Amino acid sequence: MAIYKRKHGEVPPYWKLGPFELRLPFIHFRLEAPEIIQGFVLFSIGLSIIPLLQNNVGFSYEAALAAAILYLVTMLMGPVFGVPLVPGFITAAIPLIVIFLGNFEPGPGAVQALIALQISIAVIFLLLGITGLGKLIVTKLPHSLKGGILVGAGIAAIHGEIIDGGRLASTPISLIIGTAICFYIMFSQSFQRLYQSSKAAKVIGNYGIMPAIIAAIAIGWLAKEYPAPKVEWGIVIPDLAELWKFTPFTVGFPGIDVFLMALPTALIAYIIAYGDIVVGESLFKKASETRDDENVHLDLSRLHILAFVRNMIHALFAPHPGLAGPIFTAGTASVLERYKYGRTAMDSVYSGSASLLLAMLLANLLLPLVSLFQPVLPIALSLTLIITGYLCISVGMEQLRSPMERGVGGVMAIVLFAYGATYAIVAGIVLYLLIQRTGTKETPVQEKTEIEKTG
Repeated sequence: MAIYKRKHGEVPPYWKLGPFELRLPFIHFRLEAPEIIQGFVLFSIGLSIIPLLQNNVGFSYEAALAAAILYLVTMLMGPVFGVPLVPGFITAAIPLIVIFLGNFEPGPGAVQALIALQISIAVIFLLLGITGLGKLIVTKLPHSLKGGILVGAGIAAIHGEIIDGGRLASTPISLIIGTAICFYIMFSQSFQRLYQSSKAAKVIGNYGIMPAIIAAIAIGWLAKEYPAPKVEWGIVIPDLAELWKFTPFTVGFPGIDVFLMALPTALIAYIIAYGDIVVGESLFKKASETRDDENVHLDLSRLHILAFVRNMIHALFAPHPGLAGPIFTAGTASVLERYKYGRTAMDSVYSGSASLLLAMLLANLLLPLVSLFQPVLPIALSLTLIITGYLCISVGMEQLRSPMERGVGGVMAIVLFAYGATYAIVAGIVLYLLIQRTGTKETPVQEKTEIEKTG
């Protein structure tokens, strides 16, 4: 129970702290048992970033684990400081970040590149958030460029898993079956019908990607594609001394040339993140309409400022290739879905979000759980990237409505996949100006002419 009580229809109690609304567990909100249980299942998604930090940035396992734990601490800043969404990775940008980091050898150079990228995205969140230009930039961005960014990111995500030397080659059974299960649960019309009629299917569906990850892990062990875990007992104490070796205070701050290289990737990551914000805003609005007992407002300026703060914290003390994004879509959707059931089910949207994150943090501090999942972390990352790739391609294709848009977006996607963000932005803008920006509004007749020409 919480010390402060909310009357029907009131704003949840808080302490004012500058632009933020400070809310603490047991003082301003209670903890929710279902979200705590779910947090102990979802925590492994956060750990899945560890192989990426090791292989692409050059972190030691101990430093990567410490960064993953500190990431959950900054995620808690969302509900604690007045943002009703569950924050998380900018997942769709991860393949592009991998491409960007590929320009540097794992070690101090790659660490500096990641720091430059994280500082750049932090500044973008701050400037575009407080000025309101973020919405303007994203809404005015041509559909061909939006589609090209998303499709290119999707191709990069999937390609990295299926190329020679990728995880498909080394763990085909667990990855193929895990992907099939995940696709069926998340995208199949057959499962959607089952979801409506079966309580068991509804329970499975509400956990999103996690049932597929658990199935893939079990299959990986049975097929001996992954070594059996060596479960250890105790509490995980983040090795902050080891993590300090991978901060700018040890490896040095990146030069201006690295910042210039990072800027295009940071800009594309922001565009992707803003798309996540739109999704989160829609989910929150629909859920809020069912709850007249709680007056909650989603402040986009506060969300941007918090993303700035979180990214700066990570840039300086715990660089993280997932970046500090505004929304963990699966976690947010899960919390808001149960929020709709009323105050008896979930007292406040903040109590649901904070309970989920607190449980994920606690799970990351329990050595038996961390050591259990350590050998199979790559499969969690693989499934996350493959699902992200599927969604990016699907949503990106919806943006490309005319033949010209599909042509410009398709070429931009290929350049983005092959050469990274800088060349993709240049190619996309040039093609847009040459092909689409003709000075007249495109009409259905013009589209027909284009089809006839190519036919």
